[in-house]
Amino acid sequence: MMQSEDKKNMYILVSVLIGMLMSAIDTTIVILALPTLTVDFHAPFISTIWVILVYLLVLATLTTQMGKLGDIFGRGRIFNTGFIIFIIGSAMSGASPTINFLIISRVVQGFGAVLLQANSNAIIADYFPARIRGRAFGITSMGWSIGGVLGIVLGGIITTFIGWRYIFYINVPIGLIGFYIASKYIRDNKKSGAKIDYTGTTFMVAMLGLISYGAIEVASVGANYFNLVLVVIGLILIIPFAILEKRSKSPVIDTRAFKNRKLSMSLLAATFQAIGFLSVIFILIMYLQGVRGLSPFYASLVLVPGYLLSSFLSPKMGKLSDRVAPGILAGTGILLMAAGIVVYLFLGVTTPLYVVIVGSIITGFGGSMFWPSNTSSVMANSPKELYGSSSGLLRTLTNIGTLLSYVIAITVAASTVPRYVTFEVFLGVDRLQGGLSTKFIVGLHYALLVSMIVLVIGSMMSYITVVGKKNAVANESGSGSK
Repeated sequence: MMQSEDKKNMYILVSVLIGMLMSAIDTTIVILALPTLTVDFHAPFISTIWVILVYLLVLATLTTQMGKLGDIFGRGRIFNTGFIIFIIGSAMSGASPTINFLIISRVVQGFGAVLLQANSNAIIADYFPARIRGRAFGITSMGWSIGGVLGIVLGGIITTFIGWRYIFYINVPIGLIGFYIASKYIRDNKKSGAKIDYTGTTFMVAMLGLISYGAIEVASVGANYFNLVLVVIGLILIIPFAILEKRSKSPVIDTRAFKNRKLSMSLLAATFQAIGFLSVIFILIMYLQGVRGLSPFYASLVLVPGYLLSSFLSPKMGKLSDRVAPGILAGTGILLMAAGIVVYLFLGVTTPLYVVIVGSIITGFGGSMFWPSNTSSVMANSPKELYGSSSGLLRTLTNIGTLLSYVIAITVAASTVPRYVTFEVFLGVDRLQGGLSTKFIVGLHYALLVSMIVLVIGSMMSYITVVGKKNAVANESGSGSK
């Protein structure tokens, strides 16, 4: 009987891993296909860049509520629906006749990814008891942590040797496998009596949408009256949103999560880690392509060693977080990421490429410590009835951090050379020459320093979770398999 239960949990873990891996890969798999999309659709870079950004925008604005949907209607049902929508969006993206159709298809795909991401951690918490949950989070975190860079590598290979449409079509058979396993083994949790706060949801989507869209436009085309007004309006909407949330019986963001100091600090640590680290990936791609002249494909290969290490160590670090305070592992992991950035600060016009590899190994080791242990800390300190909401909130904050990372990388780097040159460097269609390379490296160093400071702040958040009483998991001890 125990073997049968273990086998079922293994299949559940595989299904969640597939969902996390696909949704993470598609945050970056389009990057190396952007020049090809620009040529095929006869569209400007400013339009094709939205093929990436609209996906991130959907993730940032909707993840919290989709986690709550799992609490209300059942996580199995919502998770399985996520696979179907993601598959449909992927097929639509691959068959897109125009750039605008592709952008709309990415919205559909992003919505499916939201349903998968928002409920994944809660599903693990449902089926795996607290004593072994860290190991499970280590495996699923492996999918998330390597997905972004794996997307870059796969995007380069598939676009170069097969064709850009297959970067989306490949999701269809993989998604069908994940859906089959999920529909067979993942069952609905005990549904809560909460209701969707439609007014609060509307305000949240408007608020995050305006802030994110305006900030992205600032990074893409520079500050002007229109995009600054969008950001300001989005910030102003925080006030009525907070008032509504305080009065709502079923708020979009359950403030009970923030009454737990350890849970709050773990969520903030995830936010600062995403802001600080994702920008580093963008910065390194710009350096390898624009300064060193590597093709997008070879530039991505330089970053692979660190992420292979991360994928190998994540399950082991997750298992370790079952025995050691997760906050210690998470905080140390972020500090190692910051240490990797110190290595990157030595990059110059002729610096040997092995320096990048050394830095990626250090940051990869840090990532393997942070992702599973911080997720374990979030779920361990979350009341069982808030599993879905906490899982969704964690992904929402992480996705917002990803958007802000893009803004930091492009805005700071573009402070030293014209913005259109920064875009061409990022897309791998131009290489800087002479003095421009030196100036651009100065901009990249400033961006790296900003990222390092953000990561150090994130590490403090993680360490705060171990101050005071030992992590209480009493509310978890009875939550085994169902």
